[in-house]
Amino acid sequence: MAITAEDVKQLRQTTSAGIMDCKNALKETDGDVEKAIDYLRKKGIAKAEKRAGRETKDGMIESYIHPGSKLGVLVEVNCETDFVAKTDDFKTFVHDIAMQIAAANPLVVNREELSQEIIDKEMNIYKLQAQNENKPEHIAEKIAAGRIDKFYQEVVLMEQGFVKNPDQTIDQLQKEVIAKIGENISIRRFSRFQLGE
Repeated sequence: MAITAEDVKQLRQTTSAGIMDCKNALKETDGDVEKAIDYLRKKGIAKAEKRAGRETKDGMIESYIHPGSKLGVLVEVNCETDFVAKTDDFKTFVHDIAMQIAAANPLVVNREELSQEIIDKEMNIYKLQAQNENKPEHIAEKIAAGRIDKFYQEVVLMEQGFVKNPDQTIDQLQKEVIAKIGENISIRRFSRFQLGE
C-alpha cells in the first residue's frame, strides 16, 4: 500500500512523533493508522526504557493546593535538561503527578522505599485474614501474596492507576512522556499535607 504525505501528517498530529518515525511505522503496519499508533507507542516505550539509566539533574518542584485549601502537595520531578523542564509536556506531567498524589495519597514513590517492617506487617495481616477464612497454610500464603500486590498498587505512586486514566499506571504514563520528550524523567520525592493530620 502506498503511504501518502497526508497519512504521515495525520499520524504525526496524532502522536507527535517525527516524520521518519511516522513513515516507518506506516510502512511496518501496511498503512494501518491504528496499528501504526500502537507501533510508535511500543517503540517509544522501548526508547524510554533505554533512557532510564540517564542522570536527571534538572526539573522542577510543583505545588498543588486542592480547592478549599485543606490539602496540598509538593513534588519534585527531575529531567535531564533545563530546556525540557520548561516544556508544556513536562509541566503538564508534573502537575498531573501532584494531582495524583493529592487524590490517591501514596506513601512512597517506588516499592523499594517501603520499609520491610510495613511489608511484614501487611503480610501477617493478610495471612491471618486468609487463615480466618479457613484456608490451608499454602493457600493462605498465595492469598497473602496477591493481597500484598494490591497493597502496592494502593500505596506506591508508580504502581497506582492514573486518576485521569485508571487503565494506565503512573509508571506507564511516565514512560509515555519520556518517549514523547526524548529525555529521562524521575519522580524524586513528594510531601502531602492534609489539614489536621
